[in-house]
Amino acid sequence: MGDSFGPVRGDADDGGSGAGGGDGMQASMPRKEPIRVLVVDDHALFRRGLEIVLAQEEDIQVIGEAGDGAEAVDKAADLLPDIVLMDVRMPKRGGIEACTSIKEVAPSAKIIMLTISDEEADLYDAIKAGATGYLLKEISTDEVATAIRAVADGQSQISPSMASKLLTEFKSMIQRTDERRLVPAPRLTDRELEVLKLVATGMNNRDIAKELFISENTVKNHVRNILEKLQLHSRMEAVVYAMREKILEIR
Repeated sequence: MGDSFGPVRGDADDGGSGAGGGDGMQASMPRKEPIRVLVVDDHALFRRGLEIVLAQEEDIQVIGEAGDGAEAVDKAADLLPDIVLMDVRMPKRGGIEACTSIKEVAPSAKIIMLTISDEEADLYDAIKAGATGYLLKEISTDEVATAIRAVADGQSQISPSMASKLLTEFKSMIQRTDERRLVPAPRLTDRELEVLKLVATGMNNRDIAKELFISENTVKNHVRNILEKLQLHSRMEAVVYAMREKILEIR
């Protein structure tokens, strides 16, 4: 039987340094209790594969599974897992949307997104919603177990290709910010400031429309105007701008 659910990158023999960077200190200080994991994915076969693989790890215990974000919130509240291993795109309620609710019902749970989505927006939204890890499904099963241990020990885990994209984006933002530093920031209307604050909290256009009792098209127009006024190119840049200008205080 194979030991991975995706392409193995051939780094399983490096002592687990790929995703989590295990070391001798961790080996000499084993956890007294197994890491309790809730597996969330809309594909039952994928969930079962993860359970079989993780069952081979003495220090990891799969305590439950869910097929969508709504069920994940209920299971997290009931089981209080240490780690929630969750997909991003699922029916009924997606993983990113479920993150905030899970953190409310199970504050000690740490969330790792395990997904095929390599979109920078999904990565940022997941972290903003409370996820501690973001891994692509192409990783080997050894890396999944190592990442679970690392996150349980308080580390953050991001697939290297995603981290690289994020760094490139932030470098570009810094450069554009430096170029605009001497130009006074344009004034936003009160409504645009309201929209910007909600964008910075991770809300999508539909949720912002409901919050402000306006149409989704109106929200789109406001977001477009905000980006044009501030000479920004993405919602991610708008969030960084809001934090830098102390328009929004991130907890």
